[in-house]
Amino acid sequence: MRVVKTPDAEAYERWVKEVLEPFLSKFPELRARFASTSGFDFGRLALPDEERSYDDALGYPGAFPYTRGITPVMYRGRPWTMRQYSGFATAEETNRRYHYLIDRGQTGLSVAFDLPTQMGYDSNHPRARGEVGRCGVAIDTAEDMGRLFDGIPLGKVSTSMTINAPAVILLAQYAAVAEKQGVPMGKLAGTIQNDILKEYMARGTYIFPPEPSVALTVDSFRFCSRNLPRWNMISISGYHIREAGSSAVQEVAFTLADGIFYCEKAVEAGMSIDSFAGRLSFFFNAHNNFLEEVAKFRAARRLWAKTMRNRFKAKDPRSELLRFHTQTAGSMLTAQQPLNNAVRVTLQALAAVLGGTQSLHTNAYDEALALPGEESVKLALRTQQIIANESGVADAVDPLGGSFFIEDLTDKIEAGAVEYIEKIDEMGGMLKAIESGYPQAEIRRQAFEWQREVESGERPIVGLNVLTDDAGETDVPLLRPTQEAEDGQVARLNTYICVRDVVGKASVAAALDAVTKTAEKRAEITEAIVAAVKAGATEGEIVSAMEKVWGRHKEDSV
Repeated sequence: MRVVKTPDAEAYERWVKEVLEPFLSKFPELRARFASTSGFDFGRLALPDEERSYDDALGYPGAFPYTRGITPVMYRGRPWTMRQYSGFATAEETNRRYHYLIDRGQTGLSVAFDLPTQMGYDSNHPRARGEVGRCGVAIDTAEDMGRLFDGIPLGKVSTSMTINAPAVILLAQYAAVAEKQGVPMGKLAGTIQNDILKEYMARGTYIFPPEPSVALTVDSFRFCSRNLPRWNMISISGYHIREAGSSAVQEVAFTLADGIFYCEKAVEAGMSIDSFAGRLSFFFNAHNNFLEEVAKFRAARRLWAKTMRNRFKAKDPRSELLRFHTQTAGSMLTAQQPLNNAVRVTLQALAAVLGGTQSLHTNAYDEALALPGEESVKLALRTQQIIANESGVADAVDPLGGSFFIEDLTDKIEAGAVEYIEKIDEMGGMLKAIESGYPQAEIRRQAFEWQREVESGERPIVGLNVLTDDAGETDVPLLRPTQEAEDGQVARLNTYICVRDVVGKASVAAALDAVTKTAEKRAEITEAIVAAVKAGATEGEIVSAMEKVWGRHKEDSV
């Protein structure tokens, strides 16, 4: 094995005086300072660090601390899952999109739900008006879920569902559809996002107050660990934290702090860490600064492994693995010169692959303007397939490992994240920190600084604040769900309720009453929710049954 030693100090000084300084006197650098989005100075030149122990800091792929990847061969054994996030209008229309993507080589499904579904409102609720099917698919009942997956064998696909506050309800609907297909719960593979903490911090699609919401999430851990051994019961999400404006360090720190909090609550509820930690998954953003993003993924993987081993005393090696899905940065797409977004997405996706992601979604170039059309979503999928099949980066395990620059930046990101986590620990944990407004304020401060740099021109964005000769170019076909789709969904739901109540009104009422009583007792509630779905209750009805006890959360100003 080749060992690189720290360079001789005299040789470095000689290089500065004899090579660097004469060059700079004739050709000065473009900026006085070069730094990452987290503010780390890139310095003059990355050099070997004699204090870095290879075994402790990097190790080997598939072995602690997993800096270089969670399996020994990474993509040489199997490529990452290509999981394009899709959902719009009705279940039927989204189902057609799923078949379109599967026919073109997509290897995992990912469901985007509309805002009413995310907020626990049925499509016929007054507050849902104008939003049904607009930014995702409308799912009110298990019948809707059945139409969504028509012709798709749930025992053979892996499905991710981006749903948080009502995640258990949507999982119960999915399991009910699988049961009709003859697929038992234990055979289902996939993920529910189910990460409620980041909703209070960054995204806002919460329903209940934080304490019962966290209890509901933890109860889903218990249920999934007993009944769905192949299912990831949570996708702890840094993606939305980054979309809200955080830095790379904040994304790592606040995401892992959320994960720590969930683990602590599950252990307090009587679960052993190794009974569920191996089914935790994470969700990160692939942002614009290519090298920083590669280092970010490696730092997060290493820090989580240390956290599981040192803080939680996990014994099962699977508990130490940070398995994560990545999505390219929606907030970095521009409406100006939208075709440029295809280049941005390619670089972001490549950073995720070089960082060792297990699953990837690539945004379409037109998403700053509307929901992605068929041609743009096909190009987004082809971007992943070209990286996997033509670029050669999947043929090497952690090909950037050992880069002086990457390793130095990995160390800095980890150290910065540790500093944040220690502050959060001092506050009493992530829930206390959120209630105090600490992470929200940190994210907003960083978002303000980013926007200031963009508007001042310090941070160039091609087509937006530099090279804007054709910035008004938006001549791409746009997909927009129609009012007819919303009206049809509402009519279908009303008909469903009328027909259901003729034969099963009493059983639905009894199932919903059981949900309310279980919520009052703070008992194991997931089974009651599953029973209500099987009885025919709608999502909104089940949410209302819990809302009677817990109420709806209203955010305090920060």
